[in-house]
Amino acid sequence: MTDEELRGQGSPGSPARGCGPGMPGEPSQQDYTHPSAGWGAARSVGQVLMRSREPIAGARAMLRMNQERNGFDCPGCAWPDDPNGLHLDLCENGIKHVTWEMTGKRADPAFFAAHTVTELSGWSDFDLENAGRLTEPMRYDATSDHYVPVSWDEAFALAGRHVQALDSPNQAAFYTSGRLSNEATFLYQLWARELGTNNLPDCSNMCHEASGRALQASIGTGKGTVTITDWEQADSIWVMGVNAASNAPRMLTALSDAYKRGCGIVHINPLIEVASRRTIVPHEFVAMGTFRSTPTGTMDIQPRIGGDLALMRGVAKVVLEKDAVDHEFLNRYATGLDDYRAVCAATSWDEITASSGVDEDTIRRLADVYIASERTIISWCLGVTQQEHAVDTIREITNLLLLRGNIGKPGAGPSPIRGHSNVQGNRTCGIDHRPKPEFLDRLAAACGINPPREHGLDTVGVLKAMTEGSVRVFVGMGGNFAMAAPDTSYTFAALRKCALTVQVSTKLNRSHLVHGTDALILPCIGRTETDIQASGPQVITVEDSMSMVHASRGRRRPAAPSLLSEPAIIAGLARASLPSSGTPWQAYVENYDRIRDTMGQVLDGFEDVNRLARQPHGFRLRQPARERVFLTPSGLAELSSAPLPSVDLSGGLLMLGTMRSHDQWNTTIYSDNDRYRGLRNLRTVIFMNRDDMGRLGLSEFDHVDITSVAKDGSERSVYGYRAVGYDIPAGNAAGYMPEMNILCPAGDYSEQSGQPLMKHLRVRVTPAP
Repeated sequence: MTDEELRGQGSPGSPARGCGPGMPGEPSQQDYTHPSAGWGAARSVGQVLMRSREPIAGARAMLRMNQERNGFDCPGCAWPDDPNGLHLDLCENGIKHVTWEMTGKRADPAFFAAHTVTELSGWSDFDLENAGRLTEPMRYDATSDHYVPVSWDEAFALAGRHVQALDSPNQAAFYTSGRLSNEATFLYQLWARELGTNNLPDCSNMCHEASGRALQASIGTGKGTVTITDWEQADSIWVMGVNAASNAPRMLTALSDAYKRGCGIVHINPLIEVASRRTIVPHEFVAMGTFRSTPTGTMDIQPRIGGDLALMRGVAKVVLEKDAVDHEFLNRYATGLDDYRAVCAATSWDEITASSGVDEDTIRRLADVYIASERTIISWCLGVTQQEHAVDTIREITNLLLLRGNIGKPGAGPSPIRGHSNVQGNRTCGIDHRPKPEFLDRLAAACGINPPREHGLDTVGVLKAMTEGSVRVFVGMGGNFAMAAPDTSYTFAALRKCALTVQVSTKLNRSHLVHGTDALILPCIGRTETDIQASGPQVITVEDSMSMVHASRGRRRPAAPSLLSEPAIIAGLARASLPSSGTPWQAYVENYDRIRDTMGQVLDGFEDVNRLARQPHGFRLRQPARERVFLTPSGLAELSSAPLPSVDLSGGLLMLGTMRSHDQWNTTIYSDNDRYRGLRNLRTVIFMNRDDMGRLGLSEFDHVDITSVAKDGSERSVYGYRAVGYDIPAGNAAGYMPEMNILCPAGDYSEQSGQPLMKHLRVRVTPAP
């Protein structure tokens, strides 16, 4: 099959093929009326354990996941561990993620000897990962079109030769997924900066870059200020742009508990999702036994895609009209109120309702909920961040919180929901293409290097540089860059222009098959597995989405004796590419405490990390804004006054956002089903408002072609998708990534954050011929 067919594009006149297993049976869809989690999740977990052929080991792993003593941190989402020592602090998707890693299947040298890269390129993405765990380092051999075994020393030497042959360190790029531990992260950025580049693109460039930039500008920190304890004290919780039941399932426990104590729970999302309805929390055994569910929402608001800024502006307008502001807080801690008040007064209700897609009465009811609450948390995820005006939107969210003093008090504050375990720790520990001078100064002093000061390339910048030939070496530390990045055909071509691509992975994926002239697959141990070095078993640390840092200890025997840990692989690559380095790479690998000792000299809050991380539940990194210390240029929280974005859907275009199915984690697809949206046997789908379908003469499951219209007027199409009616505002649509990534032009990114506009695509839908 062609690249186009495999990545979900399809071809004119033929149904598109998705990235899942291609399950038999006709597609179907019906409303999901059951509570989230509960017995549906329990059945799914049982099926997952049986399919993994590791039911006993999988059950044992469930008892060790997210446990504060001798447990391992779930490699799935970044939701905080339960502070009360819950014995089953896990979820359906976390168990899928772990058992997918624990499979008994192996992609070993015999597997690669039996299959050429050309043949493997014809496999689905599901089938590639389902081949099992990688066991030995492999090198691409162009003569035979096979990956062939190579020793670790030979692999490191090949990478070292390529890096040393570069005309400039900036011809290399070092990509990171959120899976990397804090220790591996620190070594990875140290390698890049000792080499002489800040080309450190990461998955945050595609997900929460806007959150960091907005919060930094507003309150002087790139992170949220709340803790999981605040979620237990809030009077009102707003959940924006996320289906928590799939993307952060353990949040359902917090929402269920909040409802029971009388907290108002507002879900703000174009799609009405199951997470806003009811749940049965699996570890509440009485509720499970009696089928007793608990509501997880008290109000649903459905803005149009891109309408969140106007919605927040409308709420703020009411708050100011009613003078329901915290004058004492604003006078002491904030600046910019007069300008913001004037902007809100000057913004008409016609502008607000047209831009938000929400009527004035609904916005006023939402404002009443906010005014009645003494302590409000506003959380958000990619439904907010992957938009053109995401930074302005998140600053508007922060404005709203500031108006009533909802920052720096218990039970209140901004709470971005990071989607991948330790993606926040990656940024804390140095993965940043725009590092702060203070960090570089401390890194230079502690490590004896001269790190570069100029900014490096983010994900979009690296794609452009690879295309132009100015980045020649690409190192991917986890993840599946080829399928996660936008504009899939552009990304594939960019990777293939590299002289060398290196992928550090646990399982086979598309990025191993879309490679440079030379290519290496370097297999590593997983989060569940024991990491034994010269000084004995090691622990790693991770940071959750609420700034808690804690230890993680794998207990399983590694999938193969030849596997190396991520720190060991990074150190081997660094030694080979920096033969004169004075960094004690080998000493770091022998004992990770030594890495953490150096981290303590460089990173704020890590001064006593070796002791603090080993405490039950670890420790929380200080957030000055939580203490109402705002590290902004003015020394105060800064309200913004951005104009409302214009709405242009002329020519019958729809606004489309990509999303994940419930049986999916990032680019890993477990099946073609999406239980919570009632869909079976289908991934090449577009969810549409039924009035839009009627206008186009479409019935349920009709085949359609979808064409995106880029800022520069260029077009990209997918063919033979199925149209399915859903509860989404007119003029809006949704479908699954990574299949629909082809529709997101690499040149269509937010000028505010650099993020690709994965959830802000203008598309034309037409019946397929």
